Amino acid sequence: MWEKSMFNYKISKSDVLDKSIKWWNPGKTKQWQADGVNLVIGERKGYYLYDMEGKELMDLHLNGGTYNLGHRNSEVIETLQEALQKFDIGNHHFPSIARAQLAETFDKCTPNNLRYSIFSSGGGEAIDVAIKSARYATEKRKIVSIEYAYHGHTGIAVSLGNERYSKPFFSQGNKEDNESVPFNDLEAMERVLRSRDVAAVIIETIPATYGFPLSKPGYLKKVKELCERYGAFYIADEVQTGLSRTGKLWGFEYYGIEPDILVTAKGLSGGIYPIAATIVNERAGEWMNEDGFAHISTFGGAELGCVVADKVLEISQRPEVLENVDYVARYLRQGLDRIQEKHPNFFVGIRQLGVIFGLEFNHSRGANIVMEHLYENGVWAIYSMLDNRVLQFKPGLLLDKDYCDNLLNKCERSIAQASLKV
Repeated sequence: MWEKSMFNYKISKSDVLDKSIKWWNPGKTKQWQADGVNLVIGERKGYYLYDMEGKELMDLHLNGGTYNLGHRNSEVIETLQEALQKFDIGNHHFPSIARAQLAETFDKCTPNNLRYSIFSSGGGEAIDVAIKSARYATEKRKIVSIEYAYHGHTGIAVSLGNERYSKPFFSQGNKEDNESVPFNDLEAMERVLRSRDVAAVIIETIPATYGFPLSKPGYLKKVKELCERYGAFYIADEVQTGLSRTGKLWGFEYYGIEPDILVTAKGLSGGIYPIAATIVNERAGEWMNEDGFAHISTFGGAELGCVVADKVLEISQRPEVLENVDYVARYLRQGLDRIQEKHPNFFVGIRQLGVIFGLEFNHSRGANIVMEHLYENGVWAIYSMLDNRVLQFKPGLLLDKDYCDNLLNKCERSIAQASLKV
């Protein structure tokens, strides 16, 4: 007879690392150790992480924006606890209170041309849904993405990103399936679209894994116009740039465009319950009138996740939250500008929209070196995987002045230390 046992919370850090190398992901575990980040996360609260052995870290990675509202946000946890009294995952085949309410919320906070919400368990799956819907609606196959893009690791999504992620699994696709063009190159974009065999163009409003390069004035709006001219859909990947990180709920709002399909994930979960959403226009969602069973996701739109996501959307649109994003964005930018003035030959640029920052360094691995010193000084921020010159610097939405001051002090110390190594 099995004995009742509790989960082992008292395991040592060395045991976790050993088990991770033996049974989980040896390459990733060893790589972080080689990068000087010997981290196993234990306690987490607000915008702080704590290593299992007690080291405190200010979280400037946020797991790609998953923790926009902080770790273990009390309002989100209370919402989930209340939902647990009534719901579980639910049954994806049937209408539900939670899914209907979340879909209505999305209808209210997305452009008027968008109609249906299709729920998934994560961002990659939501991208796959977007591509399938665009192909259905246009009866075309080709998808155009940006060079050095990243849209997730699932079956279709991984083929749209950089070959670092697709090539090991023979998932690159071919010219009939997808094609990539340089970011900010309108001539290259039109050259591909002119063939009229493109189902959709997919763009992260600010490409995250590429180091948050900003689009040139008018670029995104012109891409949308080209899509309309040549019969392609425009898919806005807002997995990392949405949910008020830019100072508006959706990053594309800054550029005067209305996408045909919108994808959101990560922060939609509140860091508490996995959920993602693909919001499509009526034409892209017509397949649900033809055959509502054409796409199925057992955990897509789990009822508990829907309740959490509804709360996240409400918090993210509060006027005081948007005002705080603006304050934090301006305050941190002023501090970073002062730091850059002290190290102009090493710290060479700041890419920013709202609390999305990419810090540029004049060294091929500058961001890796800065990351290591930040970690030593109590800050966790990650280098851009596809451009190691750029540090992803992603503060949360609810920071206060004291946190920002402490963060800037640690950044100044870390950048000064890194500059002496190059």
